[in-house]
Amino acid sequence: MIDNSGARPSVVVLGGGYGGFKVAKLLDDVADVTLVDPSDAFVHNVAAWRALVQPQWLDRVFLPYRRLLAHGRFLRDSAVAVDGRHVTLASGRTLEPDYLVLATGSSYPFPAKMDVPDMGTAKAKVRAAHEALADAERVLLVGAGPAGLELAGEIKAEFPGKHVILTDAAPDILAGPFDQELREELRRQLGELGVELKLGSRLRELPSAPPATAAPIAIATEAGEKLTADVWFRCFGVVPRTEYLRGALADARDSRGYVRVDERLRVLGHDRVFAVGDIADADRDMAGLAGMQGELVAANLRATITGTGEQAAYEKYPTVILVPLGPEGGAGQLPGVDGLAGPETAADLKGRAMMVEAYEAHFDGPDPA
Repeated sequence: MIDNSGARPSVVVLGGGYGGFKVAKLLDDVADVTLVDPSDAFVHNVAAWRALVQPQWLDRVFLPYRRLLAHGRFLRDSAVAVDGRHVTLASGRTLEPDYLVLATGSSYPFPAKMDVPDMGTAKAKVRAAHEALADAERVLLVGAGPAGLELAGEIKAEFPGKHVILTDAAPDILAGPFDQELREELRRQLGELGVELKLGSRLRELPSAPPATAAPIAIATEAGEKLTADVWFRCFGVVPRTEYLRGALADARDSRGYVRVDERLRVLGHDRVFAVGDIADADRDMAGLAGMQGELVAANLRATITGTGEQAAYEKYPTVILVPLGPEGGAGQLPGVDGLAGPETAADLKGRAMMVEAYEAHFDGPDPA
């Protein structure tokens, strides 16, 4: 709570992804907020595949952090050691806020997520990947989860003549708690697009060429089937970014590296340290869920700081997914909706605009002088 001197409590948010930027933005008017991220811009990863096939989207996918906060500060830095509320940054600077929010997210293969922190360099890498894709006749996608399915749909929508091969060791697409009817509908649409599915047999090895670069690809499945392509993309491999945690915070991680949290998203054993998004064990790794968790933590901290309102508990969200296959295709499974969400719903809610405007609205502040 704000003390009698009028000083505002300090909140440090490590990571400016879907959960972290929400916490920082929503507390900017009641707390002394510091947002720390190694990148100079928020990346709207939901639209990353669209930017790959249509690079004109890049300027809308990268949203500079300097335009996020009106009162707080953005530090372009990264945490290297965090024990309790003591934060050591790569620059050597140390922070010890009243409240700490861990929101460092997860890594994932480029270009679904960027692997360089500089916005200009990242854009150039995406443009280079676009050129490799545009020049390819055959494209191999490894991983038939949501990312692989979406990328297949984006490629076929923009380059309908390309031969797209989607492979996975699993016997079906879209592993997870989803209705089989959804898988069948997505497979039907992929078939209409001409995507070739190779399922049920592992690759003997991944291609030796780097993903997203032009190179002759020739590999085989354990079943002996040969797969060839001119470029490939890795569409699997989420890794939570929690390697900087030390001491009791490191001990709060589970066997997979996720941070265990209570119903208010506090790290177990730490009343003033919170974890949201892809590093927390509260829910599945999804951008929308990370944002909801950030909103809950911000609301609870606001109630604590102002002395008004009540604390709320996070409730695991029902099964939800929306998989666009290009701007006009796709399907999903939505809470409270009987049956499948079809192509029109997928296009209206996600596929056409990729939710860009909703995120641009948060980064609407003037550029600092």
